[in-house]
Amino acid sequence: MEGVNGTNSSAGAGGVNLLALRSHNAALVLDLLRTAGEEGISRLELAERTGLTPQAVSKITARLRADGLAAEAGHRASTGGKPRTVLRLVPDAGHAAGVHLDRDELRVVLADLRGAVVAERRVPLDLGAGAEAVMEGVAAEVGEVVGEVEAEGPAPRARAVTAAGHATGAVGTPAGVPGLLGVGVALPGPLDHARGVLHRVTGFPEWDGFPLRDALARRLGVPVVVDKDTNAAALGLAVTGEGGSFAYLHLGTGLGAGLVIGGGVHRGARTGAGEFGHQVLQMDGPPCTCGDRGCVEALCLAAVARGDLAEAARVLGVGAANLAGLLDIDRVLLGGRTVAAAPEAFVHGVGAVLDARARREGGDEGAVPVRVASGGERQVAEGAAQLLLAPLFGRGDA
Repeated sequence: MEGVNGTNSSAGAGGVNLLALRSHNAALVLDLLRTAGEEGISRLELAERTGLTPQAVSKITARLRADGLAAEAGHRASTGGKPRTVLRLVPDAGHAAGVHLDRDELRVVLADLRGAVVAERRVPLDLGAGAEAVMEGVAAEVGEVVGEVEAEGPAPRARAVTAAGHATGAVGTPAGVPGLLGVGVALPGPLDHARGVLHRVTGFPEWDGFPLRDALARRLGVPVVVDKDTNAAALGLAVTGEGGSFAYLHLGTGLGAGLVIGGGVHRGARTGAGEFGHQVLQMDGPPCTCGDRGCVEALCLAAVARGDLAEAARVLGVGAANLAGLLDIDRVLLGGRTVAAAPEAFVHGVGAVLDARARREGGDEGAVPVRVASGGERQVAEGAAQLLLAPLFGRGDA
């Protein structure tokens, strides 16, 4: 039986039949095109896997082809009748810039629709130099990565595309890159993800209340999404195959966590979840830049500064064990510059604390596993690009 708007009424969690949610159907189709790779996927397979009728799939794919997002990828033999035409995603039909704005460094990547990095810039930066200087630096580096792609030769002129798969017209950017969906910016929190406004960034109180999203969007002329560095990294991991519930712990110039619960990034009611580094472990401990004392970040960074990585890993492990005990997560993933410099030391140290806790608690499940996250030092920047890409494929809420 066919429902309203060309969807199968038995589709369940697949395609939906409400006009207002047509973007959901386009996202389902786009995601299947993305995961199919160069081999492509037929319209009949798209209908079977989304629950949409063949007619609805034909309309969506026709629109995607017109917008330059999909193309024919040959034919595939069928069980009867003429061979099926298969379609594939056109990865370079659109791009997203990902910006990792750290306390002392700026990293910018440009990713295609599959999330593959096609250009990258990394320069020193002083987050305390003031909003105007930092925004100038971000805009300049975004322009540079866009320029690198343009310099390689003309690309098909794609148009900016919303999550519904509808073209919105040519994008006005500093360098005029075809199909630039926008810019994702990831930086230390706390901040308001929904409004793109910073709070009192730890160690840099002068940023309190700065409307980063709107300020950068006006400067660049494209949509901007702002999130914490840890949330962006966690989103990138979830989108690229890290399933279940996990905590991504990022140790670099600061310490924070990105939480993925049930496959989605958990930001909390005020988008402030994941301020992992400022849980107090020692009430009369050393002062922290957040204004409290004995925070896990202060203790961990102090140990790193004096070269005691074993102690830094132990402190990080205590914080991780608290988090695992509260949330009962599947695994702990470690990342950030400091972890990348000595991955074995941190995996061993954090793992030892989690093992000890598991032995004390008993049970048959064993310790929460810990390992280094994939993606290396540019995990945050790539995750920032996913703040724009993931919603296009129905994989994120940015």
